[in-house]
Amino acid sequence: MDETVAEFIKRTILKIPMTEMMTILKAWDFLPENQLQTVNFRQRKESLVQDLVLLCENKRASLRDAALLDIICEDVDLFDMEQFKSSFEKILRRALKNVTVSFRDSEENAVWIRIAWGTQYRKPNQYKPVFVVYYSQTPYVFTSFCHLKSNTPLLSQALTVASNHHKIVKMDLRSRYLDSLKAIVFKQYNQKFETHNSTMPLQENLELDMHMDSRIIHENRIEKERVQRVTQETFGDYPQPRLEFAQYKLETKFKSDFHGGILAERKEPLRCLIKFSSPHLLEALKSLAPAGIADAPLSPLLTCIPNKGMNYFKIRDK
Repeated sequence: MDETVAEFIKRTILKIPMTEMMTILKAWDFLPENQLQTVNFRQRKESLVQDLVLLCENKRASLRDAALLDIICEDVDLFDMEQFKSSFEKILRRALKNVTVSFRDSEENAVWIRIAWGTQYRKPNQYKPVFVVYYSQTPYVFTSFCHLKSNTPLLSQALTVASNHHKIVKMDLRSRYLDSLKAIVFKQYNQKFETHNSTMPLQENLELDMHMDSRIIHENRIEKERVQRVTQETFGDYPQPRLEFAQYKLETKFKSDFHGGILAERKEPLRCLIKFSSPHLLEALKSLAPAGIADAPLSPLLTCIPNKGMNYFKIRDK
């Protein structure tokens, strides 16, 4: 096989995400399936590509075969992850000499990026890196806390240019759990909705007293069924994404039917900060009404967190 063809096939295969590799190779229909079964698809991508190119060389692939593979890749609109990495690192190094950038491919067409920042006169601080997870062909990127906030615009610029997007907009959503952030952003937390039999928990939780008025028993049962139905309609019957807090900044002016007073004459709005925190906030909110701690339904300001994709809110008077 010609060296030019081998290089073309190598570059084409490098563009294929690991999750799509077997599907595309089968669609190419150049390498027999029994040969593909002998290949270790769990090894590093560079080693996998070498094995596949060797198989193509043994079968004497032509330029026409390589072009067909490229056409199949174009049909599925593949993202060139290697080009993204190269472009991202070049942008950082062009602006900052002392920086260390490491990449690790992950599942679901994602790449983990570890960045150790330095300055013009100091070497990169390996003890305080920032971690970035980018999912190809999506407008979302997840980042850990950046200790050097002055480098945040540079990081945003590198991500924007390398991913071929026009701009990056910061979302008011934070959590220590990447899977929960993904579930909220990609709307994956409610894909498997199960029908819930509301009579079973009520039979377990409602202890009947033989001396209690039957009308009270009936009203209690109806109210519990209503609360459980409203809670299920609001939160669903699936595990909630894991967030640790929700924060609300309120700005409002004092309103009263009585004229005068210090607060009524105040021109500046009243400001306050309200924060709800829990090891598993959404599950805690979900349990409030059934436990009798809050009325059902809860305020939309509390229940809209997953749908809006945010747990930082600013509320002002209209």
